[in-house]
Amino acid sequence: MRGKWARGIVPRNFYWIIKDRLAVCERPGGFGENHRRVRRQEEIIWLRENGFDVVVSLLASEHNLHNYDELEVSWTQLPFNGAEDGAQRLVEVFGGFDSLLDQGKRVVLHRDELGEVVCGLVAAYLLWKELVPTGPRAVAIAEQLLERQLGSAGRQIVEQVAGARPADSAEAAG
Repeated sequence: MRGKWARGIVPRNFYWIIKDRLAVCERPGGFGENHRRVRRQEEIIWLRENGFDVVVSLLASEHNLHNYDELEVSWTQLPFNGAEDGAQRLVEVFGGFDSLLDQGKRVVLHRDELGEVVCGLVAAYLLWKELVPTGPRAVAIAEQLLERQLGSAGRQIVEQVAGARPADSAEAAG
């Protein structure tokens, strides 16, 4: 029997978006003054021990990415800063998600905190994948899943999906 510490600890603000396939959390170990090396290690261990195939960092910086390597956890970086990155970048990030999920990977996404950008990105992805029919419904589902309200910065990301969808998807949705 393995000890408690060998199993790690659940990352803060961990939520499933698509059960057993796609999850989100705060950056392992936290961010800023709240960052703790030991907590980071325990949270990465938990991700590894719970069968996550890849961690996707949405951060532009490479802070602590080497720690995944040290603990034998695969990672990739798909920087996304929000609506200001534009619809084309949104499509590129979604393509990265799709590539991993189409390979059957179990994926967890993170930025420093589980804030507007991640929440908006989750809602937008649900709409993009046509798992929900409308932007308002995607927002409502993301708010329920993540137990927080989506503000204007997150909603702007969702709005970009309508302009970014391939022509056949936009026609089918309209």
